[in-house]
Amino acid sequence: MQKTIKVGMADLKITKFPEVLTTLGLGSCVGIALYDLKVQTIGLAHIMLPNSNQIKNNSNKAKFADTAINILVEEMIKEGSSKSRIVAKIAGGAQMFSFGGNSDVMKIGYRNIIASKEMLQELRIPLLAEDTGGNHGRTIEVYGDTGKLLVKTIGHGVKEI
Repeated sequence: MQKTIKVGMADLKITKFPEVLTTLGLGSCVGIALYDLKVQTIGLAHIMLPNSNQIKNNSNKAKFADTAINILVEEMIKEGSSKSRIVAKIAGGAQMFSFGGNSDVMKIGYRNIIASKEMLQELRIPLLAEDTGGNHGRTIEVYGDTGKLLVKTIGHGVKEI
């Protein structure tokens, strides 16, 4: 029987199969799932903001794409993963509300997606799949035995990426 571990907002966790990691209510936030199939280790971060350098109160490193991904990688390596085997999938980054104008300042979801991809690229972690953008929230589950990422959305059903 698989135990499901919840990852809260601005939080991250690492575990091994048969446990499953889940996070609820990804609106503009992005869920970043990393996994190493050889050792069946998974990590999941629920990031809220793109960059820790733009915020004064940035002590919660799990809140930001630029710091959370680094922590996930470090923790997975401590659990026996090899950086060369770690791959990623992401979901979330929706534009939940419509704002006037074309300013990217209010497009937090879009900025979270871009920051997540940039950090993965900087760390040379392949992004295998994504379910991002749109205007709907998501709940995700990541499985360590297969790397499957289940994305559940109200009105859009369930899909596997």
